[in-house]
Amino acid sequence: MSLPISCHTNQFGTLGQIDPSHLAEIAKQGYKSVINNRPDFEGGPNQPSNAEIQAQAEALGLSYAYLPVIPGAFTQDQVVEMARLLKTLPGPILAFCRSGARSTNLYQMALQVR
Repeated sequence: MSLPISCHTNQFGTLGQIDPSHLAEIAKQGYKSVINNRPDFEGGPNQPSNAEIQAQAEALGLSYAYLPVIPGAFTQDQVVEMARLLKTLPGPILAFCRSGARSTNLYQMALQVR
């Protein structure tokens, strides 16, 4: 299975919603950390929970962070936290949300943080 990861740099990529079964492939592709930017149950009861994804990520030895953001309503604190995660988590890092767009936008804003 090949996941449609958008590689922004050799240290950062984004992806739409994942489920725990995708994490083995993410690790196989060389990612060391995962950031979840999607609030729990935003997509309804069938959306995998943060806890389920985090448990599988950590079982595979991946670093994991939960930074849920609402599309188009990013706060300065969330942007600063994303910048901190980009600097402190082992790379390469994969961030995901519903489609990947929110994670991409948050990443772009975080790059502007000094």
